[in-house]
Amino acid sequence: MTTPGPLLPPYGVVVGVLLRLVVYLVAVLYRDDNKIKKQDIPAVCDLHCCKDVPVRNGLIGQKPPSINPERLKDFGEEDYLNGDVKTWEMKIVSRNEELLRDALSCIPQPSSRTSLASCNRLIRFEDISAAAFKIQCGVQKTPCMYSRLSKQYGMDIYLKKEFLQYTGSVKERGVLYLLMSLPQEQQRKGVIVALDSNFSMAVAYHASELRIAVFVILPSSTAPARVKMCREYGAMVISYGATAKDSQVHARRLAQENGYLYLEEEDSAVYLSGLGTVGLEMYEQVPKLDAVIFPAGGHCGLLAGSAAALKHLNPHISVIGVESESFPVLQQSLKAGHPNDDQACNNHHFYGDVSGVCFGSNSLQLTGKLVDKVVAVREEDILISMLRLLECERATVDAEGAIGLAALVAGKLPELKGKRVGVVICSGNLELHLLQQCIARALTLDNRVCRFSLVISDCPGDMSKLLEILAREEARVLDIKQERTFVTSELFTVEVICTVETRDKIHTAQLRNALLERYPTTAWTER
Repeated sequence: MTTPGPLLPPYGVVVGVLLRLVVYLVAVLYRDDNKIKKQDIPAVCDLHCCKDVPVRNGLIGQKPPSINPERLKDFGEEDYLNGDVKTWEMKIVSRNEELLRDALSCIPQPSSRTSLASCNRLIRFEDISAAAFKIQCGVQKTPCMYSRLSKQYGMDIYLKKEFLQYTGSVKERGVLYLLMSLPQEQQRKGVIVALDSNFSMAVAYHASELRIAVFVILPSSTAPARVKMCREYGAMVISYGATAKDSQVHARRLAQENGYLYLEEEDSAVYLSGLGTVGLEMYEQVPKLDAVIFPAGGHCGLLAGSAAALKHLNPHISVIGVESESFPVLQQSLKAGHPNDDQACNNHHFYGDVSGVCFGSNSLQLTGKLVDKVVAVREEDILISMLRLLECERATVDAEGAIGLAALVAGKLPELKGKRVGVVICSGNLELHLLQQCIARALTLDNRVCRFSLVISDCPGDMSKLLEILAREEARVLDIKQERTFVTSELFTVEVICTVETRDKIHTAQLRNALLERYPTTAWTER
């Protein structure tokens, strides 16, 4: 009887082939799955940058969205605004629970403003702590240093130098946290801002750092230096319209038609939490603070956010806001119980955001509840404060940055004598031509530059006698003019108009007495 052949070898071959096929299919599926994950999920190091690299919130190895200048250079024309794009309409208003759960996935709400009733739920100390953790590698932890002005004003003054941020403004804190909180889809589409402001500059820089396409719409009257700076930060700058309102309208239209997110400064929980990190840092840097002074005005987000942090850490710290007497927006709004825009002046270049409109009820109610005092100062006090910071701290700041110290210069806070006081110097963006005018005006207000006119005989030696008096009194001659034609006095006389620099008010009075003794007709030009 014949024994049948073995069946195992053919069966083993089939099993081996099937196993190889299964392994191959698993490998293919695993590779495709990894590709999808790499495309959709950003790496952790992109969400939390390290100290040695710039902040990034995009994809690893992915280039930022391309911006085609040929398509954007004529954005004002209608034929460039049509296309198969989706509209994304939103406002940056976030709920507190979403913020604490995951700031990167908070969904902007369609409502334009948040009611006053929800103010207390919009920002808590935990929100500010979360913001501080998120932005710690993207912004500078600026120094809070003891000031040489302390002895002059009889208190320990500590200056929080926020003007040392990359764009020269504290607004970077709120802007960075705001941009990091956007959904990934919106980050890929891009953002758009209007107006020439510290907020727009901060958006231009940090959006570029986060690989978010950013567009800045500026009026045609914007200073060329500011336009150049925006472009250097990495933004696509478009000049449109003669006024700020024209630029805003155009920016909103582009946002609706191209899917960009139109950003404007407002009192959302995310933005206020980012600004509130200033108060958190000051509490850590300066122990046993008695009071902290902030700039106020219409844009009081820094004041409100920082007050929330400081009052939680120590309710006994006095939080004080300072605004201009010319534009008492915050004081009028607090009295009325709602945002008041009657005192605002958006076009005043000297005051900047201090003179802007009151942009939200949430920050207004936080200010009314947590801020101990709001004072107003004169323009002259702000100018002298700018001069003091330049001379004693080597700090070139604008009106918004100097207005906090101006309250001490003007003697508006006598109750702080002998105490430890923190002052936030929040901004240092001042155009050069304004800087020159401000310093010249401040020297005059501080009785250190004065002008007088007198009549002397037009004879050899009389001018040298006048100069000898000035030299004896140690006055520095800045300018001197002689008028011989249009003189109403006696013939053969000359009117001398002289501008001199003195040490202080006492020195000016001594010079005046010496001149009046020799030339009784000396006339001083009043400030």
